[in-house]
Amino acid sequence: MRFFRRSVVGLFLISLTVGLLAWAGNTVYSALQSRWAEEGRPGAARERVFTAEVRSLEPQTATPILTAFGEVRSRRTLELRAPAQGLVVELADGFEDGGAVEAGQLLLRIDPAEAQSARDTAAADMREAEAELRDAIRALDLAQEDVIAAQTQAELRARALVRQQDLADRGVGSAAAVETAELAAATADQAVLSRRQALAQAEARVDQAGTAIDRRRISLTEADRVLAETELRAGFSGVLAEVNVVAGRLVNRNEQIARLIDPESLEVAFRVSTTQYSRLLDDDGQLPRLPVTVVLDVFGLDVTAPAVLTRESGAVEEGQSGRLLFAQLQEVRGFRTGDFVTVQLEEAPLDNVALLPATAVDGDNRVLVLGAEDRLEEAQVTLLRRQADDVIIRAPPLHGREIVLARTPVLGAGIRINPLRPAEGGEAETAPETVALDPDRRARLIAYVESNAFIPADVKERMLRQLNQDEVPARMVARIEARMGS
Repeated sequence: MRFFRRSVVGLFLISLTVGLLAWAGNTVYSALQSRWAEEGRPGAARERVFTAEVRSLEPQTATPILTAFGEVRSRRTLELRAPAQGLVVELADGFEDGGAVEAGQLLLRIDPAEAQSARDTAAADMREAEAELRDAIRALDLAQEDVIAAQTQAELRARALVRQQDLADRGVGSAAAVETAELAAATADQAVLSRRQALAQAEARVDQAGTAIDRRRISLTEADRVLAETELRAGFSGVLAEVNVVAGRLVNRNEQIARLIDPESLEVAFRVSTTQYSRLLDDDGQLPRLPVTVVLDVFGLDVTAPAVLTRESGAVEEGQSGRLLFAQLQEVRGFRTGDFVTVQLEEAPLDNVALLPATAVDGDNRVLVLGAEDRLEEAQVTLLRRQADDVIIRAPPLHGREIVLARTPVLGAGIRINPLRPAEGGEAETAPETVALDPDRRARLIAYVESNAFIPADVKERMLRQLNQDEVPARMVARIEARMGS
């Protein structure tokens, strides 16, 4: 009986425990379902407002600046080639890369021994021909006198024949005497003919001697030319480049040994697109002589020089497009042949346009306009020019309305913004244009500039003068230190 009672109590306790566990599990599951239902239910969303810089779009007159990149060239460049073959026995002082020479200066001399020997031989032949001509002239004079003497003797023989014939007609003379006189007259005529033949030969000898002199003179002139070609002289004043010869080297005829460049006559060759080229033409379709600004960036120190647009290329090279233009530099200080420069030209002014940052316009030429309740609207504009970080647009319907200056991926039509206007935002902080250098930093910069052989002397002098000042341009310092660390 006791066993039965204990078994019933145990079953009751087990049932109670199982029921409590089931009730606890159901409670937990119901709580989780409520939690999941609350998470899936959308909450009350709050509109996000972004801050963007805006500016009123006001019409103005803007002058587009056409910017291109070009290369500095010399308008006078001469290839120096060896005029003859032989051994280089003499070089001028300063015959090296960058050496300055004057017009007519002797640059190089090739061993003239062989050419001098040929010239001496031609001179000796010339003197021999002159002696032959003098001898022929003397022989001609003697032949002329011999002809005169023979003609005189023939005249005497003719008068003697006439006298004998007259005596024979009067019966005083004999026929034998007449025959003797006729024979003597015929002999005298034959002698005159022989002397004239000798005179003709003497005249021919003089002509041959004259021809021989002409030939010897040509040979002597040729020998003088060959001898002169053993010397190479500068055609104009300039500087040398690409020098590849030293004294004692054997050179071949017409071998290039250097280039002579005129550093005072420089021009810039730069390429523009066909559209840009068409905008530069005047009403007559001609390229005007527009002013050009040439900028050379040297370690942050811009070297500028004025130039004048002079001409365009006569043909478009194969594989190229656009037009190749040339501008002659008015000031060449600081520029060298081969410099990569920036070229800036002012185009005709544009009226009723607006100048905006390039970030204000997207790829489809649309801008964001501030509308009612500070919400953004998209508007189409006409893009006229892109220059540096700005664009020139034309949008008359938007005049007086506020434009977002910098589009971002989160901004679009319908987005509400907090407009930041120039009057409210104030001027942005800009980096200082000049900095003060401590002595160690200044010394390192000066040492680097002085040891750099690629900087032109006048530009280097200007940079050193600025580095020695109390305040140094920050851009130049940054560029020099970037090069020092590279």
